[in-house]
Amino acid sequence: MSRQTKPGIIDCDVHPIPKSLDQIRPYLPKYWRGRFRGGGRGLFYGNPSHGMRLDSNPPDGGPAGSDPQFVRKQLIEPNNIKHAILIPRENSCQFPDLDYGNAIASAYNEWIADTWIGPDNPDGLFKSSIVINHSDPQAAAKEIDRWAGHPHIVQVTTDSGARFLMGHRNFHPIFEACCRHNLPLAIHPGLDGIGINILPSPGNPSHYIEWHTCMSLSFMAHLVSLLTEGTFERYPSLRIVLVEGSSTWLVPLMWRLDMEYKALRHEIPWVKKRPSEYLRDHVRLTSQPLERPEKDEDLLHMLRMMDAEHLLMFSSDYPHWDFDNPKLAFPKLPEPLYNRIFFENAQEFYGLA
Repeated sequence: MSRQTKPGIIDCDVHPIPKSLDQIRPYLPKYWRGRFRGGGRGLFYGNPSHGMRLDSNPPDGGPAGSDPQFVRKQLIEPNNIKHAILIPRENSCQFPDLDYGNAIASAYNEWIADTWIGPDNPDGLFKSSIVINHSDPQAAAKEIDRWAGHPHIVQVTTDSGARFLMGHRNFHPIFEACCRHNLPLAIHPGLDGIGINILPSPGNPSHYIEWHTCMSLSFMAHLVSLLTEGTFERYPSLRIVLVEGSSTWLVPLMWRLDMEYKALRHEIPWVKKRPSEYLRDHVRLTSQPLERPEKDEDLLHMLRMMDAEHLLMFSSDYPHWDFDNPKLAFPKLPEPLYNRIFFENAQEFYGLA
């Protein structure tokens, strides 16, 4: 089977962006509209050159990622993408005023429902994520309850920046809601060290290149927390997606955690098996940004060691500057592995037709 005749790709990270904040304001309660200035970039660190693909601005105007029809023309059609899973970036989890953050998350969900996954999405190509303010877990659970069941919503999403690591019991109401509705929880970079959130790394980087290189540190910390807190024993149907945090770090991290578990498992008796054994049933990673060593065979060995056949799902991160083209991001893969990464893993994990 040639790549041209393969089933359509499932892209697990596409970012829809409002044309302007005026698209969001009508969905906010009146008393928040005047205050709303957007959630900010969610980062201390702005790309020193450009944050988006320079060719991704719609020809009719507006920022990159703001026109669903242009996204279809530029991303979907040339790359044989069957489903694009949308991850809005509303940055609602940074505010001390929790009600304000909740209002922003709710408004973005309304906007996505009307603009991207409503009547203009008759083929169901766009699937989306419920954005939540995880700083208020009870309200986040209610927001999940409100949107679960929508035919084009396939997961919940939130930021890696948080006041606690993700295995903390503070997030149990969110996990319970995800399990109640059989929705994965996707964690995406953003808000680390911003507003009320901690930065789970030693100190604040000085430059964008430092932050962007090390952004996977928060994913490592969250994953170890989820595994050692016994989250998947308490919530056996919970599924986690680690989005845009790279992936090959998983191998040495799991080697080390499994080694530590052999000596220290008496400290965490609620963890019933080696931490790495929970991954296949509960955790997936998306591919972008994919590390490419000089020798392709080194990456192929790493993919084998990380069990990419079961754990890795393709993502492009469109329309960001470091977009991974599905035709170029990977070296030539064995066909069974290509099929698993580019569509089968996501198709199974999200229950997509």
